[in-house]
Amino acid sequence: MAHNPLVSIVVPAHNAEATLARALDCLLDQEIADWEAIIVDDASTDRTPAIIAAHMERDARFRTLNSSAISPAGARNSGISTAHGQWLMFLDADDWVDASFLAKMLAALKTAPDAVAAYCGSRRVMPDGELTPSSISPEVAIQPFETFARQCAVRTHALLVDRETIVGLGGFDVSVRTCEDWDLWQRLARLGKNWVMVDEPLAFHRISPSALYRNSAQMVADAEIVIARGFSPDPRVKHPASAHANGAIEANGGTAAEALAWFALWNAASDCGRGSRPINLQSLRALPVARKWVRKAVRVVFDGLMVGCLSTPAQLAARWDRFGGAVTELIVELGKVWGDPAAARRAQYQLEQMLLDVDDLAAPRRLAQTLGIRVNARNPTSIELPEGIDQIYACLMMDGQIEARVQFGALGTVTRRHWIELAPNFVPPELPVSRTGRDSHFGKLAQLAAQARELTASSADATEALPASRRARAADGRDKDRTSFWNHHFATEDPWNYSSSYEQEKYERQLEILPAGRIGRALELACAEGHFTRQLAPRVGHLTATDISAVAIERARARGGDRPNVEFGVLDFMADTLPDEMDLIFCSEVLYYLDDLAELQRFANKVVEALAPGGRLITAHACVLRDNPERTGFDWNTFGAQAISETLAGTDGLVLEQSIQTELYRIDRFRRLSPGDVAAEPKFDHVPIRARIELGVARKIVWGGARALRRDVARSERRQRMPVLMYHSVAEDGPAALARFRCTPALFGSQMAWLRANGFHAIASEQLQWSIANRQPFVGRPVLITFDDGFQNFADHAWPILRASDLTAEVFLVTDLVGKSAEWDAHNGPPAQLMDAGTVRRLAGEGAFFGSHMATHRAIDGLSTADLAAELLRSRMFIERWTGRPTTTFAAPFSVTDRRLGRLARECGYRIGFGGRHGPAGLDGDPIDLPRIEIRGDRSLDDFVAILEAVLE
Repeated sequence: MAHNPLVSIVVPAHNAEATLARALDCLLDQEIADWEAIIVDDASTDRTPAIIAAHMERDARFRTLNSSAISPAGARNSGISTAHGQWLMFLDADDWVDASFLAKMLAALKTAPDAVAAYCGSRRVMPDGELTPSSISPEVAIQPFETFARQCAVRTHALLVDRETIVGLGGFDVSVRTCEDWDLWQRLARLGKNWVMVDEPLAFHRISPSALYRNSAQMVADAEIVIARGFSPDPRVKHPASAHANGAIEANGGTAAEALAWFALWNAASDCGRGSRPINLQSLRALPVARKWVRKAVRVVFDGLMVGCLSTPAQLAARWDRFGGAVTELIVELGKVWGDPAAARRAQYQLEQMLLDVDDLAAPRRLAQTLGIRVNARNPTSIELPEGIDQIYACLMMDGQIEARVQFGALGTVTRRHWIELAPNFVPPELPVSRTGRDSHFGKLAQLAAQARELTASSADATEALPASRRARAADGRDKDRTSFWNHHFATEDPWNYSSSYEQEKYERQLEILPAGRIGRALELACAEGHFTRQLAPRVGHLTATDISAVAIERARARGGDRPNVEFGVLDFMADTLPDEMDLIFCSEVLYYLDDLAELQRFANKVVEALAPGGRLITAHACVLRDNPERTGFDWNTFGAQAISETLAGTDGLVLEQSIQTELYRIDRFRRLSPGDVAAEPKFDHVPIRARIELGVARKIVWGGARALRRDVARSERRQRMPVLMYHSVAEDGPAALARFRCTPALFGSQMAWLRANGFHAIASEQLQWSIANRQPFVGRPVLITFDDGFQNFADHAWPILRASDLTAEVFLVTDLVGKSAEWDAHNGPPAQLMDAGTVRRLAGEGAFFGSHMATHRAIDGLSTADLAAELLRSRMFIERWTGRPTTTFAAPFSVTDRRLGRLARECGYRIGFGGRHGPAGLDGDPIDLPRIEIRGDRSLDDFVAILEAVLE
């Protein structure tokens, strides 16, 4: 009984005398010997038959067939008909495989008994013998049919396939001149069986000037047939997987027209590589239109150029003159297809960057928009820009070696001084105007800066000084001289907004807790400016109103001096003696400022001595987190109402009679016991707060308690990275397509509340930049909250929430569109309104920060260097005009950057920038290209928490 080999290898050969021996020799080198090779001589008229005969004589595993098909498909089918192996391999006469090919492919198949095929990576071999980088398509192993419905993702000889399955499918389709392998792999994949990937470049494909795949018209015509079959039922496949019976699903990777357009683009680029103009670009009209597809288009063009130009990547830039004009015209046509000329510029920049990234620049490379050169870093010379060039790609050379590669936008001559500053990690300290000529890069940059200054000066937006902050100094910052401390507080009149509805409601409840009956002598400690004094005076016989601050007492006297039963005086209730025999003492909102609980106890003892037997003490103080972090309270660095009440109630001679308690404060009435008195159980009343809580009060409240306090984490935590959060819009509704970029006010409020309750404090980008520049670890839990675009809904919804949470944010403005609408979103629905200059000015005065989102919201990589510089300068100067502050931060629109941006932004006055990278910002980051974390509106609070907790780990 004849032995059936494990693998049958079919080798079609037509006039292959130059390459056939190499192909057959690679089979003799295989580590596995259990194979047969069927060489199909397809009507050769050269020495091909002799080469076949010599190998047959050398090794009995070679045998031959004669064919007159004169087509690879027909010749392969002839070989299939006589093959005996379990597995089939198709090796063209000009290709070869690695010696380990069969061993590794069979090993992979052994691990997946249900697999119908195994495939590996491949490399192209150019006519000069140079190899291209390896390529492989992982998606074939994930969804084979959806992949082959759209593209031929595997080389013909990079496969081992099940022979019986191939026979059942009818072999190769001889009705197509090209793409016949693609057609068969598509049918094979439609069965729904597994494909195994061997992630190594084991197959080598020789690129030939006379190959059929260089006939782009035929290739596109045949591909259209194969793709159409992939998107419809195929009667040739008798038992397709149910999921694939009716063809590919558009949602799984694009339409048939798009697939053909990508293939046509590759062929058009291949035509360009041969130096010819593409014949028909109509099929390109179906290319998907979006910024994200530009990079893929450039990769497709780059790959097509290699085959057309018969060049490896490293050789392409040197051969620009062969194809540069044609490929530039092709990219211009792409811009027309996309309806976006800027997209064409973006593609051109990216293609030229790809070409120069793999070139050693042994000679200057002048491309369409980029000049690639070598520069002696120790002795650079000035370089004049050729017409049309606006960026430089340079290898900085040291001792004949490439020390660094730099790429930057250039507006004019690049001087020797400019080159010296381009040494790695050098940052120009300021715009160097005086040291350069008008035609140099910096000279032209200075001209653009002057134009921007003139434009901002002529703007109709009037400049106004920002209002001074009215916030009083916090209790945490008191000095040792109490009198000076309080006089400083009262330097601004009404520092706590005593007339607010919140304070007035508190006054009313203090009056409600007054004891019944006549009150003779009353003492008010810390009366401040006398707002409560006027309300208390009618309820007592005689009132002594005191405060440590003479400034405050003068205002109190002016407010209540017309009351005949009131006298005013300066009194330090801890240092001075208190009047005695008092029927009532009021002391509210001041005991937090005592040094500690021991001093509070001394105060309590003094009060007991000052009260007449049966006299009352009434206090009103806020709930503070330090007393109980698990309940709502104020985040102050002191004890609060609970500790005060417990200390007073624990003092000999005092007893708590009544307490009115709210979520934010409590009002307590104590009585000095008379001899023989028996203390009764106190009465507790829990009442809601009905008054509106003013911002100055709200921003210090942590509702529901805190899991971590800012001051505690500031003492205990130092970290190397921190979150920079990226938001866009805060609104209830809007276009469905923009849901990702829109948080509801409720969701945003819950996120800010979580930050506040977990000890985060907001910083500005300048603080982030300082930490990076000085390598200083971040203290506590900082967060930088940023908003792109400058929507009006930031002012309407986000900013009030931020202020109430004691947080701030940095907003990146599109300066040419301030006061208008977000026209870049118009294709998704009605564009949202943007803040106007007056709103920006008001919010800056209230503590918001602003940076540049460029002038027009155009993607950076689609702007010329001159336009990019102009936008950087113009936007910075307008924001400085509106806010009255230096502007040193930018965020790239659409999170799109390129290699020109960082250096040009520094030259235009920026110190910190945010591009397209995702993640936390670290101390080792480049401050001009820092990452951010996008906070999506279509995610939950739990997702937000998980993101922040991951940063804290």
